[in-house]
Amino acid sequence: MTTDSVQSTAQSTAQPATVQLVRGRWVFTDIGILCDGAVAVQGENIIEVGSWERLRDRYPQAIVLGSPHHAVLPGLINAHHHSNGVPNTLLGIEDDFLELWLYARSSARWQDPSLKTLLSTAALLQSGVTSVVDMATIGSSLTASQSDLQAQLQAYEQAGIRVALAPGAKYDSFLVHGPQADAAFLKTLPKALQQQVRALTPPEQTLNSQDYLTLVSNAVKQYKAHPRIDVWFGPPGPQWVGDELLIKIAEAAEQLDTGVQTHVMESLPEKLIGPRFYGRSVIAHLHNLGVLSPRFSMAHGVWVTAQDIEILAETGASISHNPSSNLRLRAGVAPLAELLAQGVTVGLGMDGTTLNDDEDMFTEMRLAARLARSPQMNSAAPTLTDIFHMSTAGGAKLMRQAHSIGKLAAGYKADVLLVKGVGESETGQVSGTANRITWPYLAPEADPLTVVMMRAKAMDVDTVLVNGQIVLKDGQPTQFDVQQVYKQIATQLKATADKAAYRALAKAIRPFIAQWYADWQIPELTPFAAFNSRY
Repeated sequence: MTTDSVQSTAQSTAQPATVQLVRGRWVFTDIGILCDGAVAVQGENIIEVGSWERLRDRYPQAIVLGSPHHAVLPGLINAHHHSNGVPNTLLGIEDDFLELWLYARSSARWQDPSLKTLLSTAALLQSGVTSVVDMATIGSSLTASQSDLQAQLQAYEQAGIRVALAPGAKYDSFLVHGPQADAAFLKTLPKALQQQVRALTPPEQTLNSQDYLTLVSNAVKQYKAHPRIDVWFGPPGPQWVGDELLIKIAEAAEQLDTGVQTHVMESLPEKLIGPRFYGRSVIAHLHNLGVLSPRFSMAHGVWVTAQDIEILAETGASISHNPSSNLRLRAGVAPLAELLAQGVTVGLGMDGTTLNDDEDMFTEMRLAARLARSPQMNSAAPTLTDIFHMSTAGGAKLMRQAHSIGKLAAGYKADVLLVKGVGESETGQVSGTANRITWPYLAPEADPLTVVMMRAKAMDVDTVLVNGQIVLKDGQPTQFDVQQVYKQIATQLKATADKAAYRALAKAIRPFIAQWYADWQIPELTPFAAFNSRY
């Protein structure tokens, strides 16, 4: 459906020189789709949304972005990410079960934290993402952790994207899940393999927990007034930090008024952590600890139960749904329809591990929509509108910015993207990129949202504004030279020594890790049984 509704703040008839008009054939407002419309931007904010003709007359001196061949969308929000830089595939790390894959990543070559963050932000911007929750790994020494964190923050400062950077460090379960389980696991290995593990990937953390809390707290305060950058706490997962530290993190986040993101119930072994070690589900355990709140978000939640969903809805804690990563790491299919039906706040995340290894948010939206559809005729399934909402307003709520981002509406931050290729064609011939999405014919009754959601790709993203600043133009970042970043990171990686010993160790230890979890009382599941049994 379309609407001719217009939103505006009180404006004088003066024509501010700084106004930008973002024009499109379709403008995706929070109350409907406006045909032949525009978004008026002044400074960091949207000041008005309305018809192109009226806004053009109102602001004749405005800078115009877009055309009748563009769609204007609110910036997409990636609710969970890891700025991996060069994809794991290109580093020789192949997909596997989550627990096996995590250990194999120890063989990856080191990447400069600033360069890999810039490389990742380029891909995000080129996919129309204007805001991201990035869980960063810190550790080793305090000095190294401070250096890495500041390098990533400075990269985000340079790129111009909006971010909640959530650094975290492991303090337990380095090898396998479970309190003090590493020592028991090491005893299952041949002595020579035990020695290799201790030498190459020792199960210990040199950054103590108090230094971690202080380091992140200081960064939160440092960026408290920043217009685009927030710092959150990013404990990797309950099993990796322990109850005491997790409670301290939640208390610190409350005192500093910041967020927390962690990984919860991503894989089947992570589900079994609950009854095996806590005597209840992981979500129920977190609720019992008192850490769940609207400032607490969890990546994945693949194995949440109906009771878990009730707890999430009650506490306001949110979930980032990451369908590509869940498939690639054989984690399962999350109960998205049930989460949405119960009113849980859900965002959409690419996790740095998209299905096609291309960080395409449009592809991620399509995958989320298709995976959530049950084969049962009368079962509910999220609509494309629901998925679009997850990727915009849902992500904004998860980021605790529901009243400032995620919508094209007056008073909201000017996080806007232009998608090209929706032009009209009378001949049925492609004219450059003007009508790639709508070629060769677009029926008048076709829903613009469906058309864009089904056919747009990252390659169609033309221009991106964050806080009113153009950070992507003609598909290229404007705040840094991405080609130079490519060259620098490739040069650095070529000069980095091959971690052959780590790779050999990961291969040698794999069957022992697999056996460790096989010995747990894991129920027999037919393919997709967990998904189909929900209906």
